[in-house]
Amino acid sequence: MPEISLEQIESVTHAALVRHGCRADIAADVARAVRVAEAKGNRICGLYYVESYCLQLDSGRLPTAVDPIVHHDRPGAVRVDARFGFAQTAFRVGFDTAVAAARTNGVVGYAIEHSHTCTALGYFTEQFAHAGLLALGTTNATARVAAPGGAHRVLGTNPIAFSVPDGAGGVALQWDFSTSAVALGKITMAQAAGQAIPEGWAVDEVGHPTTDPDLALAGSLVPAGGHKGYGLGLLVEVLAAALTGGNRSVDVPPLKAPEGAPHDLGQYYVVIDPAAFDPGFIEQVTALAATIEADPGARVPGRGGALADPVDVPDALWSMIVQLAA
Repeated sequence: MPEISLEQIESVTHAALVRHGCRADIAADVARAVRVAEAKGNRICGLYYVESYCLQLDSGRLPTAVDPIVHHDRPGAVRVDARFGFAQTAFRVGFDTAVAAARTNGVVGYAIEHSHTCTALGYFTEQFAHAGLLALGTTNATARVAAPGGAHRVLGTNPIAFSVPDGAGGVALQWDFSTSAVALGKITMAQAAGQAIPEGWAVDEVGHPTTDPDLALAGSLVPAGGHKGYGLGLLVEVLAAALTGGNRSVDVPPLKAPEGAPHDLGQYYVVIDPAAFDPGFIEQVTALAATIEADPGARVPGRGGALADPVDVPDALWSMIVQLAA
């Protein structure tokens, strides 16, 4: 397994996207997100997605050059129409407007509408934290999750991400997780490796628990924590789909298919300026983290994890990315 530098990962990803027709500035947005995902060990949201990006650019499922449109019709609401293009570019185009609105109003709702999948949601919320703002983000995806007691897919894995600033340009704490018991990619990776999955991840087509990844992929994932995760998944569906005018999970086409209708997904962020509220916010967050870390074995999510550089990349995956860029 070769060790590949983050610089190589970003540059080769950019070259692959451009070779398949993507405009250079848009490709830069996506390549940067891939780099960060790989640095954090989030392989499902990194190079794993690059082939599908290229194939969808080739087929026209993804537009190669589209300019998102920013709407700021009300003080506390910023909307960006991605026009079915990459979410990374839509987010960047509206980011400064959303930051300014949060600082002016104290709170702003930031909606990305009609976009391609954003993959790692925490990549976006942490950008607000670096700007000194709290951010809660949501997005939905192709239906894969059954309701508790059910067997049919009604929700996507519907992740939630939350990033908290440290007052010095960094991130005090952050979490980013799906509201399903596990991300779908972990099951597809187990299937590819010929491995069983733990019980409690999925049910088969008739709703019976299974450890067989093939039966799980034909069936449904289950919510994390039963009805609690199910409730959070429903919240995500309302924010990310209903508020943005995007597809409900049951209407989202398969995300990695080379051809087909656009994803037409939404992301919805609640962005808060702590300076508009209690002046002791940073001290409170610092004390909270210290209390947790004083307990041996406990950790504060988003803290203490060094970014990898270089990154171990499977031979077949790296060879494919290089070929896509050649």
